[in-house]
Formats: sequence, C-alpha cells, structure tokens
Amino acid sequence: MSSTALHQMDPQRPDAAHPLARLSAEEMRQARSVLSAAGLVGESTRFTYVGLEEPAKGEVLDTGGAVVPRRARVILLDVATGRATDTVVSLSKGEVDSRRLLDPVRDGQPAIMLEEYIAADEIVKADEGWQAAMARRGITDLDLVCPCPLSAGAATKPDEQGRRMVRVLSFVRHREADHPWAHPVDGVVAFVDLTERRVIELIDDVLLPVPAEEHNHDDPAYTGPVRTTLKPIEITQPEGPSFTVDDDVVSWEGWRFRIGFDAREGLTLHQLSLHGRDIVYRASVAEMVVPYADPSPARWWQNYFDAGEYSLGAQVNALQLGCDCLGEIHYFDAVVADDLGEPQTRPNAICMHEEDFGVLWKHTDLFTGSSETRRQRRLVISFFVTVGNYDYGFYWYLYLDGTIELECKATGVMFTSSYVPGTPYADEVAPGLGGPYHQHMWCARLDMTVDGVANTVNEVQLQRVPVGPDNPHGNAFTKSVTPVERESQGARMAEPASARAWHVVNPDKLNRLGQPVGYALYPQGQPVLAADPSASISQRAAFATHHLWVTRYDPAERYPSGDLPNQHAGGAGLPAWTARDGDLRATDVVLWHTFGLTHFPRTEDWPVMPVDRAGFVLKPVGFFDRNPTLDVPASTASHCASDKSEGDSCCS
Repeated sequence: MSSTALHQMDPQRPDAAHPLARLSAEEMRQARSVLSAAGLVGESTRFTYVGLEEPAKGEVLDTGGAVVPRRARVILLDVATGRATDTVVSLSKGEVDSRRLLDPVRDGQPAIMLEEYIAADEIVKADEGWQAAMARRGITDLDLVCPCPLSAGAATKPDEQGRRMVRVLSFVRHREADHPWAHPVDGVVAFVDLTERRVIELIDDVLLPVPAEEHNHDDPAYTGPVRTTLKPIEITQPEGPSFTVDDDVVSWEGWRFRIGFDAREGLTLHQLSLHGRDIVYRASVAEMVVPYADPSPARWWQNYFDAGEYSLGAQVNALQLGCDCLGEIHYFDAVVADDLGEPQTRPNAICMHEEDFGVLWKHTDLFTGSSETRRQRRLVISFFVTVGNYDYGFYWYLYLDGTIELECKATGVMFTSSYVPGTPYADEVAPGLGGPYHQHMWCARLDMTVDGVANTVNEVQLQRVPVGPDNPHGNAFTKSVTPVERESQGARMAEPASARAWHVVNPDKLNRLGQPVGYALYPQGQPVLAADPSASISQRAAFATHHLWVTRYDPAERYPSGDLPNQHAGGAGLPAWTARDGDLRATDVVLWHTFGLTHFPRTEDWPVMPVDRAGFVLKPVGFFDRNPTLDVPASTASHCASDKSEGDSCCS
C-alpha cells in the first residue's frame, strides 16, 4: 500500500462553524479558559468530561445550523473535596451558561479518571491489611503486583453513601514482560475511597492458589514459530476511493453524513441521509455494560459501564494501516481533553474505507437467457478502544442498497479468576485459571428521522394461522403489525422464533403504492441482562433488560442509564423517561436498541480472545419504490476473471 493511499484529517481547525462539528482543540482550551475566569478551576480541579453540547434537533433542522451557538459541556471534579459540578460553556459568548453542583447520592459520580487508576495502585500498596493479604498468599514483591481499580457499582452500605470509590482486585506478574491476567490473586478485594485516599474496607474471603503458568500471547517462546503459509492479500483502488470528505461531512454513493466523536460514546454519525432523504439524525453507542455472574463476596459487585464509568471514547486506539484497516484508507484524528482539561490529539482514531461484500443481486433467467450479477459494496467507518483487559471495535457499515449495519467486535484478554473445581460460574481455560461467566451488553441510540421527524414505530412479526375454514390445509401464515403507541409500551423484547422486527415509518410520506415509507430494525435477539430483576445491576442497567426502548425525542436524554451511572443507585434514564408515558404516534422518536454477547469462556478464548461479534441491521422497507441498486454497473474484466476483452462486462 503506497503512502498516497492515506488521507489525514486535521481536527485542529480554528473555526468549526456547524453546530454539530466536533469540538476543536482551540474550543477545548477556550472552554477551560472561560471556566477558569469564572473561578471554577483550581489546583485540585479535574475535567472528567469535555464534549460538545449539541443543540436541540429542531434548532439545527430549522436553521440549517447556520446561526446556532456553539456550546461545550464540562463536568468538573474537585479531587480534594469530591465535589462535582456539571457546567455548560457558551463558546459563542465566552461565558458560563449554566452550572449545577452534583449530589453524589442522588446524581451519581463522574467517570473515573486516569490519575485515579494510578492513585488506587498507590493507596492499596500502602495499606497494611492489603499487604498482609498478599503475604498470606506468598506474594511479597509488591512491585510485581498489578492492582486493578474497578468501578464500584452502587453503594451497598450506609458508610459508602456519597463516597467516590473504586473496588480493587489484583493480579501479579513474574517479571515486567509477563502478562498479569494469567495470575489473578483471587479472594481479595480492597474498597478504596479516592477522595480520602485510603482503603475503607478489605475483603479477604478465601485462600485460593494463584495460577502459575505463563500465557504471553506476544512471546514467541510461548506462541511457537509464526506460520509461513499465508500469502499476501493486496487491496487496491487504482482510481482512488468513491467517497469524498469535506471537513467531517462524507459523501458516498448517495449517502451523506457527518462524522462526530465524543469522549464518552466515541464515534457518532450525524444527519445520515440517502439520495437527499433523511434516515437517522444521530447514531451512537450510548452505553455498554459488562456484568459478571460470580456471587462470591469478592466479586458479586463486578459490572462495568464502559461508556458512563470509563469514558469509552477517551480509550480510543491509534489505528494502523495493514493491521486495523486494510485498503484505501481515510483516517480522522480525534481530540479529547485530559484530566486537566487540555486537548490531546489521538491520531488515526477513526478509519474509513470501502469493501467489496460479495454478490449484491443475481439472476439467470430461464426464458430470456439473461444472466446478470452485481456486486455489493459497503462503506466502513470504525474505531477501536481498549478498556482495561478487553478491546472493542465498533464498525458502522453503509451498503449500496440502503442497509445500515452496526457490528461490535469484542477481543482482548478475559478478566480471569482462580478456578475452583465444580464452580457453576466459570470455566477452566488453563490449568487452575478460570474464565468467569459474563455478558457484554451494548445500547445503540438511534435518533430517527425517516423522511422527516413525524415517525411511528410498528412491531412486525410472523403470525401463524390455525387450521380452520380459512386455512383448511394448514399452510397459511401471515404477519401482524402492531403500533407502539405510548412510551409505557416502548420496552420490547426480540422474538427470533417469530422474526420480530420494528419498522419506523412516516405515515405522512407514502411510496407509489400508498404505503408509508420506512426503515426496519432487525435485531439479533440474543439474551438480555441475565441478573435477577432485584439485583443492583438490573436497576442501574435497566436498558439491558429489554432489546428495545422507544422514547419521544428530548435533547437532554443522551444516555440510557442517565448522565452519571458511576455509583448511581439505579432507576435513571430509560425507566424514568418511559414512566411519563408520552404519545409515540407520528412524532419524533428515538430507538434505544440493546444487543450483546453472553460469554461462557472457551479454552480457545485464552490467552487472547479471537473476535466475537454482535450487532443489528437497519433496512429500508417501502422507502424506495423498487430495488435502488438497478443502476449499479456490472464488474468489468479488469476486476474479475474473463475471456472477454478488457473493459467488457464479465458479470452479465
């Protein structure tokens, strides 16, 4: 791949005029300066979130975004006192628009910061009780111990109320290059108060052996010699890519959308349209939770909100050509603020390229002798993050036929345990090493605008017809169409056995057959949250108890578990919003789709896990009057095997 195949996007632009344009480094500095001038930034102030405060959809659509003010949302934390403040800064006016002191009991805690991971390491290693627990297990070289600070979940005791906490499990290395995940120090967990900088409780539950065998997936001595039988695959586009990029606005084969990036959500897509017709106003992965199944005293609390607690977007990787992305690549850098509010550029954070995707449509006609084949192609927009032990890839696909797909990829290293023979909550993946059962649950927020904002959601599924006068031979089946009319009805479950899907239609826009135009969400229908409804995680991650929630659009409703899920008691977000029971007929609707993986670890998942996938598809239903890809040309002889002369079609 030649260097000319690379395209670089510079996010350091001084003027981002459009209201949905990503915050620039200069704007982040301006937000910090405004807050400092207002007396809100001191020596112990930290910036747990800096992001674009997007204007309401109506403001953007009514004005085209030409005169809408630019604003930034900043959540501040005083690490000396634990006080947190939620602020909105007007970048257009250079002043603080709003500020609200957060109540940690009622509102929850801001996301965990990098410096707090470092602090937790220092705190537990200085604690005599923790040192004694390590010594009890024969571990005396504390420099080789890797404490792993983890989000605390909800407060379970009165003395935990209002504290800013993490709970710390530990791993050990045999040497600096040894991966610690192979050696969990199980049965010990330290509860750390980050503000007071001390261990407030230590659980030393049971003495379990620390697995000794090393499993270093980057060490040739462990992996063995690299295979030499794989021949190179080269992907080239001699005439360049078919897409164009103007600032952050992408155009490709009738598709048009704006790239966004947020420190919490990561990649966001805005104002997605096809052939000038609106489909999705905003699409993102708004939350992700990873709940574990082990009820033991040291592990029962284990569950992580990778977006709301760990700032998913801030963990973004720098992607590499030929490894993460292959082909004619356009990269976008990302800018995120560090703990001090200073902008940091993450190079090659987003990768965009085209892929051949096999046959689009094909027919050989018995009567006319016609034989036609067209190939599918898709545009791929992706990013990868590393959150502790796991790595996650997020891939948005746009297809020639109007299909939109999201695929989430889980890889990396399992969070391990000591294996106890006979346990019903883990599988042995290596000698003495357990792979605890857990789930990965994503929630996509899909702010729909199917040919406008007056949309209705219909639940469509297979309807079996009993044998009777109208079905004497028993072969009949049909479909049922049930509108989701109110928010109280909006929490839905997938039903693979009946091919249940949800059609977002615009009753005011009809195709040539008089049918309302629409887009359908097709779920994979894997299990939802497995915890008991009474469990703390079921209250905090209520979004994961159903495959779909439907709400009326509200610009303040961005995250399915509320603004601050870290240490929140639960009930925020979707349960609270749907309780108002708003009318969903012919209105501005938002779909919240939960999908994911239930992971019963295999030996093949160790020591590094091959990619596992989950996702969903949006497809046009009646949106077009016919197959919209009839104009796709046949592939030519220069692109496929043929005896025909160059330039002739070999697929027709």
